[in-house]
Amino acid sequence: MPSKTCPCTSGRAYADCCAPFHRGEREAPTPEALMRSRFAAYARGDVDYLWRTLHPDHEDRAAPKEPFLRTAKHACATYKYMRLRILEAREAEVLFRASVFEKGRDLSFLELSTFATDDGEWRYRSGIMRAADDRDWTLESFAAAAGTGPG
Repeated sequence: MPSKTCPCTSGRAYADCCAPFHRGEREAPTPEALMRSRFAAYARGDVDYLWRTLHPDHEDRAAPKEPFLRTAKHACATYKYMRLRILEAREAEVLFRASVFEKGRDLSFLELSTFATDDGEWRYRSGIMRAADDRDWTLESFAAAAGTGPG
């Protein structure tokens, strides 16, 4: 029987894709791999992984862990994380489109995520989100529209 496909939409089996990261057997080697594994964690409800992969500078790390876990559990239970499409990844930035639904209502969004290392491991540092649309976004065009970069 074939393995279940990974929720990160890489096309690979979950057991060979994001599962080793979720189980702590190894760390995501790139920001894109970390982004994919975090999306899969939302899809699977693995809130401990979401907490573990936050960079110490992320704003949620300034607050106690339990409220974050409660909020993340609610998000995982409420929303269906259907598809992740990486639009562009470069250095410590990943631009992606997440297809997310709540009771059939499309809540899809675009995000420009930034990552940084902590003790040599990639961690999610921050993100700028906007409602998804059909434009062909690049890192430069998204940053310019958000007012965070040249372009």
